[in-house]
Amino acid sequence: MKTRNTKLGVIAITLLSAAMPFTAKAQDKVEASAGVDLVSGYVWRGQDLGGVSLQPSASIAYKGFSLGAWGSVGIESSDTKEFDLILGYSTGGFSVSVTDYWYNVTGDGVTAKYFQYGAHNAANSHLFEAQIGYDFGPVAINWYTNFAGDDGVDKDGDRAYSSYISVAAPFTLGGLDWAAEIGATPWATDFYGANGFAVCDVSLGATKDIRITNSFSLPLFAKATWNPCSERAYFVVGLSF
Repeated sequence: MKTRNTKLGVIAITLLSAAMPFTAKAQDKVEASAGVDLVSGYVWRGQDLGGVSLQPSASIAYKGFSLGAWGSVGIESSDTKEFDLILGYSTGGFSVSVTDYWYNVTGDGVTAKYFQYGAHNAANSHLFEAQIGYDFGPVAINWYTNFAGDDGVDKDGDRAYSSYISVAAPFTLGGLDWAAEIGATPWATDFYGANGFAVCDVSLGATKDIRITNSFSLPLFAKATWNPCSERAYFVVGLSF
């Protein structure tokens, strides 16, 4: 049985969404973007995933369909390296996506090989997650479920199909763009370190553009996170380029 206590430093996706500044639009409405975030710490869904990190991203979208890549590389050589691929579709406020997470180390601490996908392969670290959500404007609700790959287990040692639900509300206050979010796992899984339903993430983040010149600015973001399940708290700042 794989333990997720070590996996907490491995599983990841973005700390705080920030707009990617380099965007190009073709005449056929294809949109492409690329950017990189520098963060003081890597916190995801209430879990501490590492220290200072560079997190590059790139995506292309056409008529609601999108394909993106996201990664994380810690400054410390001991930090796990991550490479994710995301295929999605959105229309109006509705969105669905599938993410393939990959890490250079498995949950058991084995050096991973990218082209190993077998569920019982010791060198496989791929994790596949499905997402469905709706953005109502004042509130966005998303559900995520791991359906294949290096998932966690439940109390009986069976695949947990680890899931996570989040409710986020953006607002503007004091000249800053804010986002309040609460996230929970609905059932037991060692993927999130939960013995049953548990609130894993209560967070509040803010973003502010730092003007460098009249035509160029850098988004600065900060986020405070509390995890009632693990009884831990984090504060992270970052810059988007």
